[in-house]
Amino acid sequence: MARTTGSDGGRTEAATREAALSLLARHGYEAMSMRQLAAEVGVQAAALYRYFPTKEDLLFTLMREHMEGLQQAWEAARPAVPDPAARLSAFVENHIRFHVARRHSTHVSNMELRSLSKDRLSQILRLRGSYEKELRRILRDGAELGAFTIDDVGMTAMAVIQMITGVIVWFRPDERLSVEEVAETYLSMTKRLVGADASREMRNVRPHAEFRAG
Repeated sequence: MARTTGSDGGRTEAATREAALSLLARHGYEAMSMRQLAAEVGVQAAALYRYFPTKEDLLFTLMREHMEGLQQAWEAARPAVPDPAARLSAFVENHIRFHVARRHSTHVSNMELRSLSKDRLSQILRLRGSYEKELRRILRDGAELGAFTIDDVGMTAMAVIQMITGVIVWFRPDERLSVEEVAETYLSMTKRLVGADASREMRNVRPHAEFRAG
């Protein structure tokens, strides 16, 4: 059981988040109690309410921070070039790396949407929509430039997201494949899914001045 110094608010709050993600991933939102969480952290249950007045406040905070962190990671990884193939490669690699490093957080964010109130669910879905819009823009740009062959951008984006998020279900870093190898393999599958010609690597992309975002 993790123990923290009760007077150190920052450490206690951080330990609470970490323990909550582990318990939520293992037991689910309904089964986890604040008393159970407090025991895991090593504080009195009443101490947790200084940071999270309700259990839903805690869940919402964890899910919001997961999506905000994903957005920030993508902003840092986004290539400066307009090439859709380069952007798709960066998107897939960043998405896989982010989620593999945050297995519990990803599981909670995917499985506990049902536990949020309507208003909070809407906020999380808006964050998700903003992130997934980035992938749809990449796919649309690639299709318009002739780099990708896509019948339905929205459905293709959903298929890609589901596929690259699903890595956390089976991947373990101590097994035969590295994160880099997994990302490379999933990128190859993604390119086939979007009809990209991996061997040519966008030789026929028009000049930057003709590139259209949006």
